[in-house]
Amino acid sequence: MFDTDTQSSLQALAERMARAPVLVLTGAGISTASGIPDYRDTDGVRRGNAPIMHQDFVKSAATRKRYWARAMVGWQAVCKAQPNAAHRALARLQSRGHIGAVITQNVDGLHDAAGSHKVIELHGNLHRVVCMDCSRQMLRADIQEVLEACNPALQNVHAVLAPDGDAQLAAEFLAGFHMPHCPGCGSDRLKPDVVFFGDGVAAQSAMAAWRAVEDYSALLVVGTSLMAYSSYRLCQEMSRQGKPLLAINLGKTRADGLFGIKLRAPCEEALPWLAERLG
Repeated sequence: MFDTDTQSSLQALAERMARAPVLVLTGAGISTASGIPDYRDTDGVRRGNAPIMHQDFVKSAATRKRYWARAMVGWQAVCKAQPNAAHRALARLQSRGHIGAVITQNVDGLHDAAGSHKVIELHGNLHRVVCMDCSRQMLRADIQEVLEACNPALQNVHAVLAPDGDAQLAAEFLAGFHMPHCPGCGSDRLKPDVVFFGDGVAAQSAMAAWRAVEDYSALLVVGTSLMAYSSYRLCQEMSRQGKPLLAINLGKTRADGLFGIKLRAPCEEALPWLAERLG
């Protein structure tokens, strides 16, 4: 399955994980095998359209309308996504004491679904929605029911799935789109409980990630280019503390110069290998 160099790196990684539990940091690359697209190619270049910016979403009703129309169409792929071999292997490795906490940039909830615990969701979770006016929290599945009831014409529309439950939807579908409203205060200023581009990580999540960096003696990066500073700075801090950084990633990352071991292999193949070897 693996060439000689990859086998050697896998063995070195297994030996490091056998000595003490490592902290894990995951990104979009771990969920592509579950059918959820990632953000960047192997050179770290962003795919597709520019993302929705936080300030635009907060201030512009048109931006929120565009988001919810596209999210209604894209949601089915996210809610039906199942953990893949990489998620399941991480959960097994954690249950055996080889992994401590899991910090994820992903908002798909697949680590929890796979049985991982001590999961720090750095960028939130798409399965939750919050009202920006009264702070009421809702389940995304409940909002989907409202969206489908109010916009039956969109239920059978096929669109290209984009990262994080978004979809590439033609502008013509926006004209008659009806927005969801908060069942508490009636506001249409509903937001997925995730960190949009231009927004900051929630203080509680940032503190939890920082404590994890202090608690563990090594960091394993899986499936991320680390282009988001919220994750890259965790690598910088581990390096500053003299702790080894390890990686499983097919393409370039922002922290390539910091890794002691880097495997260029699909994480859904490398992580099950490690779980079997350390079983």
